[in-house]
Amino acid sequence: MFNISIEAASERFTARLSARSAGALSFARSESSDYRIMRSRRDVETAPADHWTIYLQMRGRTVFEQSGDVITLEPNDIAILDGRRPFRAGFSEDGRRAVAKLPRQMLDHRAPWLGRRPLHRIPADAQFADLARDHLIALTAEDAPPDDGASLVLGDNLANLLALAGANDILPRRLQPDLQIEAILAFCRANLRDSDLTPQRVAAHFGISLRTVHLRFELIGQTFGRWLLEHRLDGCRAALRDVRQRHANISEIAYRWGFNDLSHFNKVFRARFNTTPRAWRNGIDG
Repeated sequence: MFNISIEAASERFTARLSARSAGALSFARSESSDYRIMRSRRDVETAPADHWTIYLQMRGRTVFEQSGDVITLEPNDIAILDGRRPFRAGFSEDGRRAVAKLPRQMLDHRAPWLGRRPLHRIPADAQFADLARDHLIALTAEDAPPDDGASLVLGDNLANLLALAGANDILPRRLQPDLQIEAILAFCRANLRDSDLTPQRVAAHFGISLRTVHLRFELIGQTFGRWLLEHRLDGCRAALRDVRQRHANISEIAYRWGFNDLSHFNKVFRARFNTTPRAWRNGIDG
């Protein structure tokens, strides 16, 4: 998958790696004792790789060196390496990593900041890093999507999230439309339960016009109101069947998910799922 050399290994070396591909994308999950690797200039020349390599540190620590830059990854940090250049890496004892290889063109136009240097670290607490982390874990899991189509969709979303996570110095209004909508959706998901979530609030948060907010939702074939209603209803539907929330009555759950009119909630729930909230909670699917 990487065309690398083991530079040095412990006397007792153990490792486990699983890998798969989906079209031009490759994914792997590995865990190992401590060791070091090197991708030399000769390795690059004999197996050119016009891609970006994405590393998620799940456990342990990794130190990367590339083109004079050195970064250290702690758990939940993400690194992005230029596949066209040599690098070295040192992996700690009991380390675990999730790795993705994405074609350069998949990231370059979304993340022009990548061109500033070949090695990048996205810290665990960076905005959108948690969402990118979730995608990497899903794409490298043993029960990852079995068909290439689902993996390619997740990989495309991952590229958007990585671009956003590393664009902290770029004003939201200057992001490309496809990145703007990803940022808007992430903000809306984080504030889904807030009854005061409105297009005006979104526009104010990102410093964009109200018209731009509505245009961005058109990109995904939705209106702001329809998207918000569907996702709140999905949240209520899951909560009503959650055994940990059996103590909460239906109105409490509806209010938690941003509904402030119980009659309206019952009406739209029935229209969406062809059953009442009470019947659904009692196991009657309609």
